[in-house]
Formats: sequence, C-alpha cells, structure tokens
Amino acid sequence: MKKISLYIHIPFCEHKCIYCDFYSITITDNLSRFLSALKKEISEFSNYFKNTEIQSVFLGGGTPSLLSAKQIDEILSTICHYSNLGEGVEITLETNPGTVDLQKLKEFKKLGINRLSIGVQSFNDMELKFLTRIHDGKSAIKTIEDANRVGFDNINLDLIFNLPKQTQSIWEKNLQTALALPVKHISTYSLILERGTILNKLVSEKKILINNDDFDASLYEFTMEYLSAKGFNQYEVSNFCKTGYECIHNLTYWHHKNYIGFGPSAHSFYKNKRWWNCSGVKQYINKITQTGNAVCGSEKLSDDKLLDEYVMLALRSNGLNLKKLENIYGNGWFMQNREYLNHLKRNNFVIEKDNFIKFTPKGYLLCDEILQKLK
Repeated sequence: MKKISLYIHIPFCEHKCIYCDFYSITITDNLSRFLSALKKEISEFSNYFKNTEIQSVFLGGGTPSLLSAKQIDEILSTICHYSNLGEGVEITLETNPGTVDLQKLKEFKKLGINRLSIGVQSFNDMELKFLTRIHDGKSAIKTIEDANRVGFDNINLDLIFNLPKQTQSIWEKNLQTALALPVKHISTYSLILERGTILNKLVSEKKILINNDDFDASLYEFTMEYLSAKGFNQYEVSNFCKTGYECIHNLTYWHHKNYIGFGPSAHSFYKNKRWWNCSGVKQYINKITQTGNAVCGSEKLSDDKLLDEYVMLALRSNGLNLKKLENIYGNGWFMQNREYLNHLKRNNFVIEKDNFIKFTPKGYLLCDEILQKLK
C-alpha cells in the first residue's frame, strides 16, 4: 500500500516573533470558522489518503498548541473518518512553552499525539527577550519535563544559534541544557534574515548587528561536533536525533514522497505535482466555503526538476542512494557529476560507501555551495 503524510497548518499565534516569516496571525476571531473550513478541506481532499497508509500527521503553525484538546480532536477525528490513524502513525504537535500546562499536555497525549516539537529557541532569558518569545528559560524546561512526565517519549526541541551578541559559550550552554533534558531530537537553525520580518527591518536600519558568516559557520561546526559526541546522529543539515528517533514526517519531504497540506499557506506534493494554498485566513475560509479548496497555484514538475529536487533533498538529509537513483532516473546524473564527486571525496566533503553518497560534517558546512555546482 502506498504511503502519504499530512500537514495541518494552524496559523494562530499569541504573539508574532520578530524573526518569523511563517504565515501566522494573532487575531483568533475567525477560529471557529477556520476549523469548519479546515475540516471541509480535509473532507474534499480525502480521496488522496482514503486507501493509502498515512505514515505521519504534523500539526504546525503558527502555534497549534494554542488550540484546546477538543479542537485538535475535531481535526484528527475528521482525518480518522476517512482513514485509520493507528499506533504506528507519527502524530506531531508543534508546541510553544507558555501555551500549555500539565493538564493540557495530558489531554493532548490522550488524543494519540505521540511526538511534540517544542519551540524553545533558547534557554537564555536575554536571548528569548531579543527573540520576543512569550516564555523564559525556566518555563521552557518545565514544559519539556511536564511533557515527559505525562508520557511523551518522542520530544524534539528547536534551538536558534548565531543570535546577536551570542558567544560560543552561551550557545554551548543552550546545548548543555537541552541534553540534560529528556529529549530525543534536536533541531538547530542559524538565525536567518527573512524578507518582511521585523528583524530584517531592524537590521537594514542598522539597529541590530548580525554576526558574520565565518562566526556562523564556526558555531554550526561546533554544533555538529558537540551533538555527535553526545550520541545525537545528524541525519539532515539542521537535525540531530538519538538512533530510531528520526522525524518520519520530515523524512517524507527529504525523500521526495507524497504529502498533502491543509490550511492557509500549506503546500502539497503528489505524483510529481505541487500545489499551494492562499495565505490569508479570511481568504482561505471564503475559498473553502465557495469551492471546497483554497489552492492558489500549482506546477507539474518536469523530469529534470524532479531529478534536481530528488538529489538535493537526499544529499541535504541522510544521503543519496545511487542504486535507487539509477532505478528511478538512470545513471546520467552520476556520470555527468562523477568528476566533481571524486573531487568532493578527495577533499573529504562527501563519503561514498555501499553505493551511498553522504555529506561529511565538512560537506554540510558548504552544502548549499556544493549543491549549486552539481549539474
């Protein structure tokens, strides 16, 4: 049976952080209408997953943990009406400290949610204040400990490095704090200036100074070495986990598998076609109400583009299986890039073993530059 993953975008936030460019709003007046539209959209697209094995459901945002357990249950129950969500399905809820307590976490656990991705970003109170997060370091720690206490074994936390005025010592302390907690997965992201964010405006006005690329690279290199030494395997550019705790949902993206996205700004990829929803909540609700879908754009990927994406996603994650590549796309790509791949191997940017090509830590440092040079 074919497999598929589902993504649900919950766009509501208590507060819009200065660095965030994901679609979110702080006004919840339309929440009930949004949930009705979301359930209708899931129903309208149910043929995509009716006779298919759902391997993961990811509730992202925004801040999905702002919703009550009853509201989350409405969403999951709608999916269950058309397909089975058994024990083997990974169900992830993005959760922000400051939006949950012990009782709410218990209720989420009873719904069948079995993975939490907690948006910690930092345990340092000065950094959290800069990022305009609504929690402090102590409440972040408590959220993780509470989640573990109610039975969540599979916990990810997000951390951001290369913040202004951040030293390696401060960053190491963040990692130390994370590793002392019951987490199996850590996602680390370099601070990126995204167009349209408050942070980007402040930097362009020279009100905030960002560290240079060399310092950013040094922190990333330190992160790879540090987490690897502590038993966290790097299986994607930004993601580290204990063995067996790779995020199934994210592997769907990185392995170029089918997924359907619901909610404003959500993207889908199915049988070599990609489409995406409009962003505005009101527009999304109106389009769903009138037509049953909120699609505002789509593209059919050419064979060349499919190949490019397949290679890029595989190399950015846990490696490129050359036999599988040849079975799907032939050996043209490998022959065309063989000389450059040999150069990368000689200089320890990649390793090739058992028909598998994978970035080394040195290669991960320059992965974007390397990927651009592949033909």
